This record gives sequence, structure tokens and C-alpha cells, in this order.
Amino acid sequence: MGRGRSSRVPLRRSLLGRLLGVSALVAACSVAATAWLAVQTTSGAIKQEQGQNLTADARIYDTLLGYAARHPTWDGVDATVRELAEQSGRRVALTTQGRQPLADSATATAPPALPPEASAVVDPLSVDTVLAARSTEGQGTAADRIDPRAVGPFLLPAAERAALRRTADRNAVCLNRAGIASDVVVGPSGRPRVQMVGNDPERALGTRCDPSDLDAPTATEKEALSALDALADACLKRQGRDGVRLNQDLSWGEAVAVPRPAPLPSDAREAAPVPAVEPPRGLTGEDDRAIASCVGTARSEQLSSYVASPALLFIGDEGGATVPGFDLSPANTAKIAGAAALVLALTVGASVLAGARLVRPLHALTGAAQRMRDGEEHASVPVRGDDEIGRLAAAFNDMSAHRARLEEQRKAMVSDVAHELRTPLSNIRGWLEAAQDGLADPDPAFVDSLLEEAVQLQHIIDDLQDLAAADAGGLRLHPEPVPVEELLGQVAAAHQARAETAGVTLTVMAGAAPVLHADPVRLRQAVGNLVSNAVRHTPAGGKVTLRAYGEGPWSGPGPEVVVIEVADTGTGIPAADLPYVFDRFWRAEKSRSRRTGGSGLGLAIVRKLAEAHGGTAGATSTEGKGSAFTLRLPATAPSP
Repeated sequence: MGRGRSSRVPLRRSLLGRLLGVSALVAACSVAATAWLAVQTTSGAIKQEQGQNLTADARIYDTLLGYAARHPTWDGVDATVRELAEQSGRRVALTTQGRQPLADSATATAPPALPPEASAVVDPLSVDTVLAARSTEGQGTAADRIDPRAVGPFLLPAAERAALRRTADRNAVCLNRAGIASDVVVGPSGRPRVQMVGNDPERALGTRCDPSDLDAPTATEKEALSALDALADACLKRQGRDGVRLNQDLSWGEAVAVPRPAPLPSDAREAAPVPAVEPPRGLTGEDDRAIASCVGTARSEQLSSYVASPALLFIGDEGGATVPGFDLSPANTAKIAGAAALVLALTVGASVLAGARLVRPLHALTGAAQRMRDGEEHASVPVRGDDEIGRLAAAFNDMSAHRARLEEQRKAMVSDVAHELRTPLSNIRGWLEAAQDGLADPDPAFVDSLLEEAVQLQHIIDDLQDLAAADAGGLRLHPEPVPVEELLGQVAAAHQARAETAGVTLTVMAGAAPVLHADPVRLRQAVGNLVSNAVRHTPAGGKVTLRAYGEGPWSGPGPEVVVIEVADTGTGIPAADLPYVFDRFWRAEKSRSRRTGGSGLGLAIVRKLAEAHGGTAGATSTEGKGSAFTLRLPATAPSP
């Protein structure tokens, strides 16, 4: 019996059960929300068709209001009405207040009669603030009943617009350079203004920019404002109140002193009258209300000739028919419940099919993982499709195969390590037992033989320790500037005696090699391993050459990569064996002994040391002609 737990999981804890539960919950909520929205939307549409809810038609009202504010008559509004009707799918009609047709989107020869009650009155001088979706820019405030697009005599001519725009653009550029994000906004009258992010004008006080350049009224605005002042003062005078002087934004301050006629002396009837001037006085709340009323009346009087006359707006069904009411009766409720149940059943059914297809490959993955845990060397699952589950299965199969390869490598490594350690230990033990039994004399040759075996054993242990440290990322380096030519000379001198004994010529061709920033001890170890390996595999009369050179241009003078090459004229490596030369305990000739073939760890250490320096190790070889091992290491940047 396997050690793994059963793959069968209670439905309430399984992925399929959770998927079905979530799908059912989502479906139920969706059906309920859809039914509620359908009822609310239907009811709202019916109210809108019956003229009880015109909020949704505010865009039609606002568009026509803007047309009336910009045109003195309704001539030419037909195109706008037809466009609004096409966009909304509704019948849009405009009539005078006496119900004389102005424009109608109805296409029938004899259009249906209009409803007895209009949807709204389109009057830019008396805006319906509930329906109007308008901006508060331009003249007036948010509570003003006059549409801000009705500017009348305040509309700036092209020359004044251009002059103000240049000033506004200059101020915006100045503020942006000062780090204050700004943009130019143009109002309905054509007057631009500089709008700063955050709408905090005080931020500009610490700069050299002066947005107040735009505050001064133009000649057109002065003339229009003067006419408006006269109309407002006339209204106030009729109420026996002092006049006011309106600012550009139509606000006002203290009452303005106005001349009052004074009685003339009897002996100066021919003299010019001397007006008596009453001093200005403060404004009370009642004065403010009276002024506001007169300003509104004056604005309406001033703009009346610039805007279209009031019109009745009718919004309804194209055919004139009304939509029947919706009664949420028991029958309708049953219909909704039945439709909801059907949708829920279809959703659950689709979720079951989709969940089964989703969970089946996951079960296969789970079983394969459990078999792998129970000791099977290689467990794979079938890959179906190129979706997320298929890619997961392919990744699992790759991981399983990689794990099997690593396990084989581990077993081979353990066997090789045991073999490599067993040989010197057996020799040491044999010689010591022979000396103990009196079969061998502990002479200097005897001691030298034991010492050689101990040194070889220590060498293998040191190599294994270096590899373990490199695998764990604990290989510490102490980089410093290293002249490559000097380092190659040191390595050649250290191996010169062994090369002469083997009858091999050892030469160095460094030239003007650059300076590396590396750990000199570790770099000598890596190059020494390559030289030792080359000497070992080069027959008598052969040659081993060490050379270094730069490779690849970079941003400064000097190479980007420093290449250290150890080339020999030995037997070479077969092409099939070349990819494995840097593997641990690998030997090209399996029958070669430890004394002639080494431990099989030297080249593996070379690769780890090169990678620790940020470089790479490579090898090329031609069988029967020799091999070349290279270290490619990043060069240091030249000092500025």
C-alpha cells in the first residue's frame, strides 16, 4: 500500500465543490440583480415616456438651451432637433409658447398630436436648474437662472480674443516653468483664463508670473458692463435706491454716491444748477437682495435681443403611443422566478462541465506528485492543450525529468566520491598495516608514499569543499587589481617542473594584457587547474601555451572581456564528450586511473570560479590535435 493519502477529497473541501458553490452564488446574485435592474429600468423607462421623469433627457434640454443662448432666433434648429432625435430614439418637438411649431423630428406626414403638457420650457433667461446640466463658468453663478452660454454683448471680437489668449498662454507657460501645472480655459464669451491645478491662485504669488493681467476688462466688456450698470441703476433708482458699480464678474461692493438735484437760490435762476452729492453708504441685506433682483432684471433686458425667445419642448415616443404600465403581480413574479431558476440551472450545469474538465488534469498532477513522493524515479502526466493547465503539466514533466537526472547525478557523484576517497585511504591503511606487521620498514620512501596519499586525499577533500561552497553561494572572493601577465607567469612557474618532467614545453604569451579586478588566489587556482589538466593530457614533446587578450569593444578605451586561454597539443577530446568536460568526476577515458586521470573535479571548480567572477568557462577541441580551454572574465572600467 502506498504511503500517499487518498486523492478523494470530500466535495465541500474539493476544488470542484468550491467552484460549483461560487458559481451558484454568483449566478443567484446575478439573476437577482438582473431582475431588480430590469424592474427598475422598465419602471424608469415608463415614467420617462409618460413625462414623469425628464432627468434622463437633460442632455436634449441642455443642447437646445445652448442653441437658444447662442442664437437670437430658432431659425435653423431643425438639424439639431433631428440629430438629438436620432441619438435618443425619441420624438423631439419645439413650439412657441402659443404652441406654433418650430421644429419636429416626427417623420410621418401627419405626426401625432403633441401631449397637452410640455416636458420643459427652453428659455436661456430662465433656466430650469433641476433639468439643466450646465457649467458654472462664464457670467453668473451656480444659482443664476440665466444660462452662462448667453453672453450677448459680452462676446469678445476676434482681435480681443487673440490678445487675451496670448497673455493667457504667456502666463500659463510662466507658471508651468515655475512648477505650477496650469492650463488655459476659454469661457463662453471667448475670454480665456489660467486655471492652476488645485485652483489655488495664491500659489502664483511667490512667482514672477502675474495672472492678474487677464483681470482687466476689454473695451467690449467695458461697453457691455457700462450698459448693464445703466440698466441696473435705472431699476434701483425706480426703487429710490443708490446705484452700484458692477465688477467684471457681476459682483458689487458699496453703494455709489449719485448726484441729487438741489434747490436753486432765487437770485441764481440763471446760474448752472449745483448738484448735491449724498455720501455713499453701506449695504444691508435688503439692499443686496434688491440689487441682485435689479441686476438679474437688467441682464435679462440686456440679453433679450441676443437669445431666442422661450419655446416649449416636447419629448415622447416617435409614434405617439404610450408604454403600458408594469405590474409586479404574482404572475409576473412567477415568470421572473422561473427565468431565474432556468438561468441558475444552466449556470450550474455549465459550471459542472467546466469544473470537471478543469479538475481532471489537476487530479492527474496530484497523483503524479504523490507517486514521485513515494519513490518513483520519473512520473509524468499527459499534456492536453496549450492552456494554463497544459503548460503546468508540461512544466511538471520537465521538473520530474530534471529531478530524475539530478538523482542520477547524485548517485553517480556519491559513488565517485566514495571511490576517490577509498583509494588513498586503502593505500594508507595497507601501508600502515604492513608496517605494523613488520612487513614494511618505515623508511623515508615509506613516509613519502604515505604523505603523497594523504596530500592527494586532502586535495580531493579541498576540491569537494570548494564545490560545496560554490553551490551554496558561499564562495568568498577578495577582489583586487590583478595584472594578467604577471599572474600567468606565476602559474607557469609553479607548473614548470611538472611540465619538464612530462617533456612538455610550457610558454606564456600575455603581451599587453589588461588588469583584471579579481581574487588573485582563486584566479591562480582556476588557471592552475587548466594548466595541470593540459600538461596531464599532452604527450612528451607537446606544447602548452598560456595567453591572454581583450575581446569586444566597450564604452571606454580597452576591452570589455578579458580572455585567458590555455591551449595544448595533446590528444584532444571527442566531440561527443566535449559538453561534459566541466561535469564533476567526468573522465574522457573511464578506465584511466586516479593517478593519471586526476579526481575529475578540477574543471568543475574552474567553471564555478569563473561564474563567481561573473564570467564563463568554455572549451574547444579537435581530436588528435589538441584542446583549448578559455576563461572569459569581465574587465574593469578604466579610471576616469
